[in-house]
Amino acid sequence: MSEKVIIIGSGPAGLTAAIYASRANLRPLLFEGFQDGGVPGGQLMITGEVENFPGFPGGIGGPALMANMREQAEKLGARMITEDVLSVDLSARPFAVISSSEERYGAEAVIIATGATANRLPLESEKRLWGRGVSACAVCDGALPIFRNKELAVIGGGDTAVEEAVHLTQFASKVYLIHRRDELRASKVMRSRAESHPKIEILWNKVVDEFLGDDCLNGLKLRDTVTGAVSELTVAGAFEAIGHKPNTGILNGQLETDRQGYIVTTPGASSTAVPGVFAAGDVRDSVYRQAITAAASGCMAAIEAERFLNATT
Repeated sequence: MSEKVIIIGSGPAGLTAAIYASRANLRPLLFEGFQDGGVPGGQLMITGEVENFPGFPGGIGGPALMANMREQAEKLGARMITEDVLSVDLSARPFAVISSSEERYGAEAVIIATGATANRLPLESEKRLWGRGVSACAVCDGALPIFRNKELAVIGGGDTAVEEAVHLTQFASKVYLIHRRDELRASKVMRSRAESHPKIEILWNKVVDEFLGDDCLNGLKLRDTVTGAVSELTVAGAFEAIGHKPNTGILNGQLETDRQGYIVTTPGASSTAVPGVFAAGDVRDSVYRQAITAAASGCMAAIEAERFLNATT
């Protein structure tokens, strides 16, 4: 017997979809494993303080927020399986979802909410100081008290890096934009914005060799890509803006994706080109990548899945 709805992913999108699907009496089955690079609970599980999620005026820890969402989904009737999904077969309904224990589950509708993984520098010091001054989201973390009126750094040279640097100028005393080349990859208008901003200083031909600090970040060790010279830069925060990778490996090319690999959905909706398959959260969103927008798209996906099932059964 097939499940009505299977949700793959347990970040804000997946758990919100589970909450709405449960309230619609669909008894969703949710896989909350790692799902091709993600983590159970999504990227908020490695986010210390969340100040921009509505309803928490004093802020809330990322893991605590996800624990609350999970508890709410379970209370409403969602069933959780803490396993990975190895693969899916979307060629015909009922769709097939194969778990890491090699069990095969059928589903009349599937919601893909596997998220995206921020590209990170392969440094042990980065791992040690992640969430302690090192972040991949200036919009999420830049306004935290520990970064206000401090000198900060953004690592990257594309549009996202410039956007994050400009965003940080609202809070920082100064922002260093660190780029490995002698020209930004960003669009012309974004390059001009960075180069003309009085609070932004671009450090050309520089890469980060080490994140400095014991309990929290206090600086960067930089290496010049042309001369090889090593220098140190004192900063209170460093934000990596070197891209994201949507977690779509389990799909094996069965859904249309854009040039960056994000799942393509119907404009203004969460439906994909395969009827009965929906995508929610960062796996389909290359623009906002926020917990609240992921949760909103999870709501959309569950409502659309309910309407699809009502129309086809």
